[in-house]
Amino acid sequence: MDLSSQLQTDQQLQRSDVTQQRRSANYKPNIWKYDLLQSLRSRYDGVEYKLRAEKLREEVKAMFVETHEELAKLELIDIITKLGLGDLFPHETQRALEAVLSSNKKTKNGEEDLYIIALRFKLLRLHGYDVSQDVFKGAFSITKCTEIKGLLELYEASFLAFEDENVLDEAKTFSREALMNIYSTLDTNTAEEVAHALELSTHWRVQWFDVKWRIAVYENNENVDKRLLELAKLNFNSVQATLQKDLREISRWWRNLGIMEHLNFTRDRLAESFFCAVGLAYEPQYSCFRKCLTKITTMILIIDDVYDVYGSLQELEQFTEAVDRWDSSKIQKLPECMKICFQALHDITNEIAYDIQELNGWNVQAILHLRKAWTGFCKALFVEAKWYNEGYSPSLEEYLSNALVSSGGTVISVHSMLSLGTDEMIDLLGKSEDLVYNISIITRLCNDLGTSTTEKERGDAPSSILCYMREMNVSEKEAEGHIKKMISKTWMKINRQCLRSRSPDLLVPSSFVKVTVNVARMVHCLYQFGDGFGVQDQQTRSHILSVLIEPFHLDCP
Repeated sequence: MDLSSQLQTDQQLQRSDVTQQRRSANYKPNIWKYDLLQSLRSRYDGVEYKLRAEKLREEVKAMFVETHEELAKLELIDIITKLGLGDLFPHETQRALEAVLSSNKKTKNGEEDLYIIALRFKLLRLHGYDVSQDVFKGAFSITKCTEIKGLLELYEASFLAFEDENVLDEAKTFSREALMNIYSTLDTNTAEEVAHALELSTHWRVQWFDVKWRIAVYENNENVDKRLLELAKLNFNSVQATLQKDLREISRWWRNLGIMEHLNFTRDRLAESFFCAVGLAYEPQYSCFRKCLTKITTMILIIDDVYDVYGSLQELEQFTEAVDRWDSSKIQKLPECMKICFQALHDITNEIAYDIQELNGWNVQAILHLRKAWTGFCKALFVEAKWYNEGYSPSLEEYLSNALVSSGGTVISVHSMLSLGTDEMIDLLGKSEDLVYNISIITRLCNDLGTSTTEKERGDAPSSILCYMREMNVSEKEAEGHIKKMISKTWMKINRQCLRSRSPDLLVPSSFVKVTVNVARMVHCLYQFGDGFGVQDQQTRSHILSVLIEPFHLDCP
């Protein structure tokens, strides 16, 4: 070997030695221990509680019949929705809204107060009715800025805007400023409601995670029928009992899998992954879906850490090729922990495909769609790894075109579509691309807002914030403001797409639309106050305790 060749070989060996000095994200150990999760039991799914809940449910149904005034109908629907009871009264709600819509055609909106106009608009849009923003023309002005109920409903309604609805843009700005100006004059309970809305709109929140807070607020309101609150508590505890059973089962699966015994670089976040699945579909009938999604989310985290933290570029190239070909022979030269990750991904994907077969009947295309989704995810992560290794800073547009896949949104949407439906749903995957695309944008941008500071300190690949800072030569604060505006505009597109999804020529299943939009709400929840996955012992811990562990304490009926 000549001198030049020898030097080249030595340099390659030196680079190889460097890659073995693995990076670390310094993730803390898992705080949700197996024994704790296995100990979760609820007495609130007993027969006596179910009988009491059924009696209350019949009484609430009677309320719909007894309520004749339009405002009273709207307020009943609103409170039932906020208390997490909407799924118990779908037909009653629809009939009431149809009656409201019918009577509204004879009403002159200009003669009504802001509160009823905004409440009606919000509820009709939320339930898929294409009502015009024109109902607000002339409905809000500086002379009405002290009507707190109207301002609050106007603010919440403005988050249901479509693109280019300028009246609703004005409504959001006007109502927000007015609420902030009068905030100091409000009583404690009203101030709490206003602060809650200004922190994050109800439309952007995971509704089920908000139920306990709403119950606490309504308990201080003498005008709220106590039967509604009792039913809400019984229903919450009943659902929680099912969720605890699911969590016990999935934690046994996780322990038996044993993957974390061999991985010290990644996040052990089973409880958080299950919590995310609950955020997408809390209803008791979706147990199989929740367990499936928990498996997927744990693997998204692990594979993401393989690319972001552990693997060298050469190793990641081999790993990506192995996933692309679904061929374990391609990983034989990789470190043992990367082999374990690939095998886990392989086995879990086949396991989920089998579950889909059991639920819906086998379709050979299902496994192909699952594999394709994981391949796209890994290829997108590899692009980011190359950017990091090359010190390359992409434009925001280039970053997002790749990040929409690396966010994991496509993986989740494909699994959701196949897990929730039948064979025919495979044909609908293409019809929901725009919705999935925009949900993925919010997933990535919210993630970046919550984690960019930590990732920048760790020296990770650029986030959307850093890309925009460098591209436009602006401050971090200005870049964050731009990203927040992008999130708002993307939500407007989602609002329109949710309405269009009900069109007969699309016929995208409502269960899929609901779950997919809840992905966006879930990422707001996870990253609103930082990294909800990386850091366990802050806001996410409080949410898990509230939703999954701590019931309402009720006396036996």
